[in-house]
Amino acid sequence: MGVSLTKGGNVSLTKEAPNLTAVTVGLGWQARTTTGADFDLDASALLTNALGKVISDQHFIFFNNLKSPDGSVEHMGDELVGGNADGGDEEEIKVDLANIPLEVDKVVFPVSIYDADSRQQNFGQVFGAYIRIINQADGRELARYDLTEDASTETAMVFGELYRHGGEWKFRAIGQGYASGLRGIALDYGVNV
Repeated sequence: MGVSLTKGGNVSLTKEAPNLTAVTVGLGWQARTTTGADFDLDASALLTNALGKVISDQHFIFFNNLKSPDGSVEHMGDELVGGNADGGDEEEIKVDLANIPLEVDKVVFPVSIYDADSRQQNFGQVFGAYIRIINQADGRELARYDLTEDASTETAMVFGELYRHGGEWKFRAIGQGYASGLRGIALDYGVNV
């Protein structure tokens, strides 16, 4: 098991795995146990520059745009009904760290609840949510962040980010909620929506 982080914590992935070239970002959560519509949580990725803005709209990776233009970040597909019984990752995003363009300063990982407003759903009703970083070379988990915050009005959250610092790749646990959904996150990062 990798480094367990708390909100705001970070870890050098390069130090954890010195020859690291590619990771899989696994995201998971548990479905609500009450009656009502199933939750459809969607993971996405934003490739941003040093100013914290997406390089282009094509660098916003989500269920309708599964791969970055350079191929360095790839969403492995939308899981429509969350809450795997086996506790495995619901959605995965593969990141080829060795081939991320130099203009990309960080890769941000939001998760949003699809159609949250009409379904009257929010992250306060989701439990067991996490983000983890796995070394693609050996399948070893390098870092994990279990979200524990009560996000009773938020319909989207930035779970974490991969970023470059001094020649190293690091991961930071964010846990920032947005009541404005994925649209609010996209606008904050400069995506034309």
